[in-house]
Amino acid sequence: MRILITGFSTRGIAEAAVRSGYSAVTIDFFGDYDQRLLVKNYSLMRDFGLPFSTKNILQVSSKIKTEADALVYISPFENHPGDVQRMSRGRMLLGNAPETLRKVRNWRLIRSFLKEEGIGFPETIFTGETLPQSGTWVVKPVKSGGGHRIKLWQGERLKKGYFLQKLVNGIPCSAVFVANEEKSVLLGITEQLIGRPELGSRGFTWCGNITPVELDKEALETLVTRIDKIAFKLTRFFGLRGINGFDFILSEPDNAPVLVEINPRYPASVEIIEAAFGLPAFDIHVRGCLGKIPDFSLGERLNNPRYYGKAIVYAKEDVRIPPEAAYWVLLKRKDVPFPGETIRKGHPICTVFATGETREECWNALLTEAGKLEEELKPCLILTSKEKEE
Repeated sequence: MRILITGFSTRGIAEAAVRSGYSAVTIDFFGDYDQRLLVKNYSLMRDFGLPFSTKNILQVSSKIKTEADALVYISPFENHPGDVQRMSRGRMLLGNAPETLRKVRNWRLIRSFLKEEGIGFPETIFTGETLPQSGTWVVKPVKSGGGHRIKLWQGERLKKGYFLQKLVNGIPCSAVFVANEEKSVLLGITEQLIGRPELGSRGFTWCGNITPVELDKEALETLVTRIDKIAFKLTRFFGLRGINGFDFILSEPDNAPVLVEINPRYPASVEIIEAAFGLPAFDIHVRGCLGKIPDFSLGERLNNPRYYGKAIVYAKEDVRIPPEAAYWVLLKRKDVPFPGETIRKGHPICTVFATGETREECWNALLTEAGKLEEELKPCLILTSKEKEE
C-alpha cells in the first residue's frame, strides 16, 4: 500500500510515515528541503507556481492517481469535506469520512452537545444571535485552523462564516487521541504556544507545543482523567477514527478544561508526543482507522516526565535563506527551506526542537535554538533601499 499524504505542510507526518515503515507520496504547499530527502513530494508553490488551496491540491492529486492507493489528509482538509470525498475516490480513506467532518464543523451542534454532556465550552454567539454588550470576545472563522484569522472583537457586525467566542483566561492546550469510532485512547496533552513574539509570531497564530502540561502530579492526573473522558465522548458522538485532537483552555483558577475546537485529523503536535513516548504514531493512526487501537496508558507514562517542545520560528524581517541551510538538517531543524529562497516577514522559516527536565528549561532551550537561527540569518536580511542608505 502506498499512501498519499496531503495538507498545507506535510513534513512532520511524512517523517512519521517513514518511521512507521510506510511508503508515501506527499502533496503540500511548501515542499520543504528536508521533506524531499525522505519522500516524493509535489509542491504547489515550488512545482506548479500555485497558491495554496484544497482545490489546487485536488487538481494535482488527480494527475497522480496511480501513484497511491490510500489517502491521509491533514489541516486544512477538515474544513473541506467535499474535496476529501473527491480526492478519496478510488483510494482507501485513512481518516474521518466527509460526513463526519461536516458534523464536526457544525458549531451549533458542538455547542448543544457539549452543553448536554457538561463539557466546558466558551459562551459562543453565531450570526443572527444577539451580540454581547460586555466582556472580551474573539472573532473566529467557522473554517478554522492554526489560529489564523482569529482576532479580538471590536464590536463590529459579524461577517458570514464567522462567530464570536468569549475569551477564556488560562493556558492554551491541546489533546491527541486515537479512536476507532467506538473507543478512544489518549496519547498526549500539550501546552500550545500561541502568538509568541520571541518566535516572530503574532496574535492567535499557533507557533508550537510543549508536552506535558506543567502541573503538579495530582492536578496532572486529574486533567488526564478529564481529557480522556472528553475524548471518549467526542469519539462516540461524532464517530471519530484514527488520530484526532482537540484544543482547550486550562482555565483559571481551577484548571478545568474548556474545549474550544475539535481537530478531526492528525494534528501537528503528534510529533513531540511521538518523541516523548517512542510511539509509532502514523502506524497507530492507520490501525485506528482500520478499527484497532493500542494498549497505552498516558497516566502511567507521566511519572517524572521529561519535557519535549517544538517551535515554529517566523521571520521578523524579510530574509533570503543562505547556502548553509542545506546543513540545517544536521542541526535537527525541520521544515527547512531551500537555499536562496526568500522568506517574507511574518512567514515561517523552519521548526526547532528542544527537551528539558522542566517546562522552563525546555522553553528556554527552544528560545536558544530560535536565537541561534536568528543570529545566523542576520547577514541574510533583505534591506529596503532606505535601510541600505542608512
